Amino acid sequence: MVDCQFFYDSMLKQGIDFFTGVPDSLLKNITACIADQSGAGRHITAANEGGAVALAAGHYLATGRPGLVYMQNSGLGNAINPLVSLTDPMVYNMPLLLLIGWRGEPGLEDEPQHLKQGLVTLPLLQALGLQYSILPGTEEDAYEELVKATEHIRALNEPYALVAGKDIFGPYEAENENASRTSLAGFKGGAAAGEDPGEPAGQAGFRGSFEQCPLTREEAAIIALESLQPGAAVISTTGKLSREIYEYRERSEESHEKDFLNVGSMGHASQIALSVALNLPGREIYCFDGDGAVLMHMGALATSGTSGAANYKHLVFNNGAHESVGGQPTVAGNIDLVKIAKACSYNKSFRAETKEQLDAALEKVKANQGPVFLEIRVRPGGRKELGRPKSTPQENKRQFMQFLQKGSA
Repeated sequence: MVDCQFFYDSMLKQGIDFFTGVPDSLLKNITACIADQSGAGRHITAANEGGAVALAAGHYLATGRPGLVYMQNSGLGNAINPLVSLTDPMVYNMPLLLLIGWRGEPGLEDEPQHLKQGLVTLPLLQALGLQYSILPGTEEDAYEELVKATEHIRALNEPYALVAGKDIFGPYEAENENASRTSLAGFKGGAAAGEDPGEPAGQAGFRGSFEQCPLTREEAAIIALESLQPGAAVISTTGKLSREIYEYRERSEESHEKDFLNVGSMGHASQIALSVALNLPGREIYCFDGDGAVLMHMGALATSGTSGAANYKHLVFNNGAHESVGGQPTVAGNIDLVKIAKACSYNKSFRAETKEQLDAALEKVKANQGPVFLEIRVRPGGRKELGRPKSTPQENKRQFMQFLQKGSA
């Protein structure tokens, strides 16, 4: 067996000091060690495995260092989208280390729901183009595989997986008994669901026509961009919103360095932004999100809201539609995102629809400590001549990382 403290210390020696993922029974001892030993902000239990990949990506953007993402092999399905459309060498080319518990390993007895997943685990990693090793059960050999993995991800800037079977990690007794327990520090009780004073009246349970909203998404995005502090950074969701941000910078003859235009991994922009914010507490980090993306991974709202990231500002441009893929409707007009965000422990939660409301709300967003949430109701539709970024995702990544390294203006 591999001693958990030994493996944790070995990861630190290899420069891996950020940990996130979804718990697994085969990894329970090493994840208990990680939770116990990691400092504040160094460990996040994610809502799903894809969100964990996005959190590790944000950590890399902010620090230039890879993180560890742990999961059961059944979670690979949740992680595929960001692995192939965010961290993959054909897109942004980002390094991270995967630690995957191998339930249903061929030749071993397991529950029926794990048997097929166990059979396809290694073929699935191969199909994804992920290099991997099966983690040995001795410390010397496990350390050798860890070094091999970290050398690979640094040399090629891409993910690498360590697959851990049954009984690889030895028992671990936590030094900090509360390390693995859920904190209720952000819990605000039933009153948290109320709307913020000063909200536009009659908005709860909105079921009107988005066609009546005065602003288009592009108009609202420009207003928001022009309100930001000089040192603020923006992580924007995939689709037309990112394209509109790119064209605004082009027209304004501004650099694109302040914006990470997330071309893939729909629904995960908020976790990328959150991780950047946690790593760079001295500057304002904005997520420009869409209603379809928020609905796709609503668990991310809970992760963000309870994070305590005072510099994290989450703007959701809600037009009630999947605009970028044909305008099919979402249910975002039939639920109250402001109340949901408040219930997820965002420090403040606002809504705006007119230019006047948006101007006032943006001032509140800047004035209040995060996590702060702002829903901006906008009219569907956009310019037919809307172009696409001329720079590659990797060029965008490099510019953005260089901007973050400059420090707040």
